[in-house]
Amino acid sequence: MTKTFILALSLLPWIPAFLCKVTTVGEYSVLEGESLLVPCHYEPQYASYVKYWCQGSMREFCTSLARTDDPRSANPVEDKVSIFDDPVQLVFTVTMNNMKEGESGWYMCGVEVGGVWSADVVTFTNVKVIHGMSVVNSQVSGEEGSSVTVECLYSERYREIEKKWCRSGDWSSCVLTGSDGSYEDTSVAISDDRTRTFTITLKDLQLRDTAWYWCSAGQEKIAVHVVVTPRPSTTVPTTSPPTPTQSVAHLPPPISITMESWNTHSHILETLVVCSCLMLLVGMAILVRKLWKLHNHPYLEQDPVLGGVKLEKGRINNYSGDIGNSAVIFPNRQSQDVHIA
Repeated sequence: MTKTFILALSLLPWIPAFLCKVTTVGEYSVLEGESLLVPCHYEPQYASYVKYWCQGSMREFCTSLARTDDPRSANPVEDKVSIFDDPVQLVFTVTMNNMKEGESGWYMCGVEVGGVWSADVVTFTNVKVIHGMSVVNSQVSGEEGSSVTVECLYSERYREIEKKWCRSGDWSSCVLTGSDGSYEDTSVAISDDRTRTFTITLKDLQLRDTAWYWCSAGQEKIAVHVVVTPRPSTTVPTTSPPTPTQSVAHLPPPISITMESWNTHSHILETLVVCSCLMLLVGMAILVRKLWKLHNHPYLEQDPVLGGVKLEKGRINNYSGDIGNSAVIFPNRQSQDVHIA
């Protein structure tokens, strides 16, 4: 019973480490000479606690490199190792500059809890400092006739080694930097800063320049894909037919109507109206007279000559005297007049 109690007491400090965690990526790789950035995330209850970064694979034998309560660990530009805590985002960030091969190994993110019955909350990560090359963008593209830039990064041991830029599959196309770390011709320019970056600029791109290329330093190389897009086509705009608005714009301006011209036209209009009314009245009178004759003497419509005779005979009946010896004379067959003898 006593041994069980002692075992429980010994495990008590480790309970927070299992219940409340600090997390980060389990492994980092960085080129020699470059900087390493490690974010360490923690639980909200540890926002006000001291955070630290140390080197070692065991908590008890970890060498402290930076602490948030140490003002000497606050400058990520000048200091070899710096640490910055952001309690709002619940993360503290560690920066290690100019990494060396001997700095590869295990490191630890920790939150200092303190106290007799509680242990610090920690997590481990493995850092590997490697030799070789990397590239900022593994694929770049540009328009035909323009330029593109490729940034290739290399580790410290390749600073003084000549750099190459080659088209993949054609080693005869390789161009090398000179003793001053530069090269330039009409189609490509290379500039080496002799720290960790050499820059390639491809000029006056052509469609045939689309291909895979290699950044190379010593035996190390890394692939880059260059894509050249066609230049936008420029078409001459065709002359479109004039719009109705444009056609109207070329028409002569309308003639304005003045008071004098209106008076002159009004007199002419009045004369035409009066003449038309008179002609209409005359026509109507003729029509009425004709209709009246047809109504009172309908036989005139069938035979005008016979009708004339009947008309004159009717008149004779009204005369007094003997008309037994009377005769009708037609002096002219074409004539429509009737004479009584």
